Amino acid sequence: MRGANFKVKRMSDNPENSLLNKVKTPNDLRLLNDNQLDQVSRELRNEVIEVVSQTGGHLGSSLGVVELTVALHAVFNTPFDKLIWDVGHQCYPHKIITERRNDMISLRQKGGISGFTKRSESEYDPFGAAHSSTSISAALGFTMARELGQPVGDTIAVIGDGSITAGMAYEALNNAGSENKRMFVILNDNEMSIAPPVGAMSSYLSTINSHQAFEKLKLFGEEIESHLPSTLREGARRARQLVTGRSQSTFFEDLGFNYLGPIDGHDMGQLLYVLRAAKFRSTGPTLIHICTKKGHGYAPAENSADKYHGVSKFNVQTGQQSKAPANAPSYTSIFGKSLLEEAKSDTRVVGITAAMPSGTGINILAKEFPERIFDVGIAEQHAVTFAAGLAAGGMKPFCAIYSTFLQRAYDQIVHDVALQNLPVRFAIDRAGLVGADGATHAGVFDISYMSNIPNMTVMAASDEAELVHMVRTAAEFDEGPIAFRYPRGNGTGIQLPQRGEFLEIGKGRIVQEGEDLVIVSFGAHMNLVKDAEVALAKMGVSVTIADARFAKPLDVELINQLMENHSCMLTVEQGSMGGFGSIVLQHVNKNRSRNENLTFDSIFVADRFIDQADVNSMYDEAGMGINDIIDKSIQLIEQSNQISKNFNFDDFTRNAAF
Repeated sequence: MRGANFKVKRMSDNPENSLLNKVKTPNDLRLLNDNQLDQVSRELRNEVIEVVSQTGGHLGSSLGVVELTVALHAVFNTPFDKLIWDVGHQCYPHKIITERRNDMISLRQKGGISGFTKRSESEYDPFGAAHSSTSISAALGFTMARELGQPVGDTIAVIGDGSITAGMAYEALNNAGSENKRMFVILNDNEMSIAPPVGAMSSYLSTINSHQAFEKLKLFGEEIESHLPSTLREGARRARQLVTGRSQSTFFEDLGFNYLGPIDGHDMGQLLYVLRAAKFRSTGPTLIHICTKKGHGYAPAENSADKYHGVSKFNVQTGQQSKAPANAPSYTSIFGKSLLEEAKSDTRVVGITAAMPSGTGINILAKEFPERIFDVGIAEQHAVTFAAGLAAGGMKPFCAIYSTFLQRAYDQIVHDVALQNLPVRFAIDRAGLVGADGATHAGVFDISYMSNIPNMTVMAASDEAELVHMVRTAAEFDEGPIAFRYPRGNGTGIQLPQRGEFLEIGKGRIVQEGEDLVIVSFGAHMNLVKDAEVALAKMGVSVTIADARFAKPLDVELINQLMENHSCMLTVEQGSMGGFGSIVLQHVNKNRSRNENLTFDSIFVADRFIDQADVNSMYDEAGMGINDIIDKSIQLIEQSNQISKNFNFDDFTRNAAF
C-alpha cells in the first residue's frame, strides 16, 4: 500500500494558492516567511482531519500540535537535529511534512505507515515510540552521543503534560539537569492526556498555565527580557515575578533547566520567536512550556470529552464516527460491569487505573462509587505498588492495566506484590494482538512473565462469560496475587450471568470430547479452535477441546487425563513462547510414563514483532490462524502414526473444510 496514489480529498489541491503542496521536505518550510508558515499550518490541520476521517486514528493529539510541528521543523535543521515525539501518537502532521504525505492513506493499515514514530520508516523519526515518557531519556542519549563526537545536531524532546507525570520523565530531567548540556524539552501542556490529567504536577502546570501566554518569560534570567519588543518587556517581567516570586524558581529550574513559558502553542508568531531565541542563545538544557488545546481547530474534537483521542473513520462535516455495529459488548465493558457487581457486594473492592479509566472499564465503577477508584496518571509502577499497599491495608484492589503497559511495572509486580504474597488483582486488558496500534501495543508477553513469578495465579478468559466468572474468582481469592487476561474488542455474543461464579483455582474444563487429538486452549483463541475443530471433523478427525482456564497453577489432573486418553496434544494461546505451552510441555516431559508415545506441539505468537493489520491478519502472520491450527493438528496425527482409516488427507483438500 505504501507509495500508492494519495486518495485523500485535500483542501489544498489547487497548486496556485496552496503552500502545503510546495512543502516536500522541512527544508521547504525554511524558505517561507512567518505568515506563510501560519498558512501552511492551517492547510496542514485540514489535511490531517481529511486523512484521519478516512483511516481512523489519533486525531485530537495531532491537531493540538500542528503549529508546533511546523515551527519546530522550520527553526531546527531536521533530520540532523533530532526531533523526538513522546508516545508518537501526535505525529501525523510531522509525517505529512517529512516526505510521507502520499503514504498517509495507508496509516495504521497492513503494509502501511505506523500511527507512531518508527525508526525504520523515516530518517525524520530518530527514535521510535508508542509508550509514554521516554522522549527526554532518548533525547539526552542523543545529546551525549553528540558530546562524545557523533554527528548529531540539537535534540528536541516533545512531551505532554500527561506523559510528564511518569517517574521516568523525572529521572531523565534530573539526569539532564546534572549533565548540563545543550538540549531542548518542549512541554506540550494541553491539560489532558487520554483522560483528564490527575495529580499534583497537573495542578502545578495548570497554575502556571492560568496566566496569559508570554506572561512569564525567563529563559536566561532577566537578560533576555531586555531583548524583547518594548510592548512585551514589562509584561514579561511582571509575569515572571507573579509566577515565581522575586526569589523563587520553577520546579524545572530547580532541576537545572532554563525555563521558558508558558507560550501559546497555537500562535505561530510566539512559537517562532521563542524557538529561535532558544536555538540561538541556549547553552544548557532548556524547557519550553507551551499551552495547546487537544483537537484544536476542529469543533467536534474540541467539544468531545476525550477530544477525539482515538477515532474510527468519520464524517468531516458532522464529526459522526462510522463505527461498525457491535453484535456483543466489549470485553472491557464486561469487566467494568462485573467489577461493579463485585463492588456492590464487597465494600473493600476498589479499582486502580493508570490514566485509562474508560479504556479499562474502570469508569463504570467510578460512576457509582467514585471514592473507590483511583486514577494515578501515567504511572504503572506506582499503580502496582499503590495496589500492594491497599491490599496490605485490607482492601481488594483491582489493578486494571493494558498488557503492553503492565510490562512497565514488572519489578513492582515481583518485588512489591508477589514477594509479599499480597492479594492484588491484575485485570490485564488488550491481551494478545491488538490490530492497528501494531507491535508497540501487542499484549503477548504477560502469560510468560506473570507465570514465572512465585505466588502468582494466572487465568485467561476463553469468552466473555468466563471473564465474568474470573472477576468473581479474583474478588474472592485472598491467598495471593491473581491475574486474568482478556482481549481487545467485542465478545462472542453468548449469554452472560448477572454475577459470576467462583472458579476452583487451578481447574480447567472439557468443552467437548473426541478421540484422535486434544487441543488445550488457554484464553480467547477458543473460538478459532472451535472453528478448526469443525473443519477437522469434516476430514474425519475427532477432536477433544479443553479450556485450561489457568496457566498457573496448571490443572495437572486434567493434563494427565488428556495424556492418558489421547495420542496427540496441541496447546493454543494468544501469547509468546515460554508461556502456557511451555508450562504444559514441562509437565508432559516429567510425566512421559503416562503416555510415552504422546506427540505434542504448541501454537503461540511467532518469535518476532508482528506489524499492524487487522487482528485476524496479524494472527495469520503470527502463525496462529485457522490454517495453522489445522495443519499442526494433522502433522501431530501423522507423526503419531495413528491416522484413522475413515479419512485421507491427500484425498480431501484442506480448503474444502471451509
